[in-house]
Amino acid sequence: MKALIVATIVLGLAADQYWPGPGQHLASAAAWAVFVLLWARSRPGERPALLACLAFATAGEVFLSLVWGLYDYRLGNIPLFVPPGHVLLFFLGMQFAARITDRGAWAIAALAVPIVGALAGMGKDTLGPLLLALFLACMAASPSRRLYATMFVLSLAMELYGTWLGNWTWAPAVPYLGLATLNPPVAAGAFYCVLDFLVVSTVALRGRYPASPIVTPSTPSHQAAACSARSSSR
Repeated sequence: MKALIVATIVLGLAADQYWPGPGQHLASAAAWAVFVLLWARSRPGERPALLACLAFATAGEVFLSLVWGLYDYRLGNIPLFVPPGHVLLFFLGMQFAARITDRGAWAIAALAVPIVGALAGMGKDTLGPLLLALFLACMAASPSRRLYATMFVLSLAMELYGTWLGNWTWAPAVPYLGLATLNPPVAAGAFYCVLDFLVVSTVALRGRYPASPIVTPSTPSHQAAACSARSSSR
């Protein structure tokens, strides 16, 4: 499933950019097809997280792109592949998060601090410290820090790829705040971490835990969840 998700994202973004018109429709159809497959293969306890991710991602895209104007997609719309794409990346993050330790998660955060600080000090990405603060807040506020650290890296990789292709472009000056940023911001993953934090919180409030390390109510249940995540990735 992981390879299929990676291929869907990589090839879908390329099709959107290099095959005008049909490419975006094809990428959207592929993303939704893989989402449906993921839904069909998931356990009932995992589905609330997938649905919450889809809902929060859609709302977030509308606000960040269409309302705030923080970034723009190539055609000025929100491509239909974007909401399910967030769910696919979220699922991918859950699988990889099961393989790192809390120490590894904090190491990622520690590595980000001097990079963000240097870019902000040079005036190239003054939005970075705010995004980094969001990321660190998610890390400190929830036991799901391994997911947040994983998504911070995964989302940056996707942001670099998507902006390199030209699927979307970040505004050089942040609307209403007057801050400078890069294309993409080095700490863009903070937005994905906030999305995941909302998903984790929503699922936890429902008292149902997806098969992943994103919620750790107790050590035994966390171990069972991690095993389940590995089995569901096969």
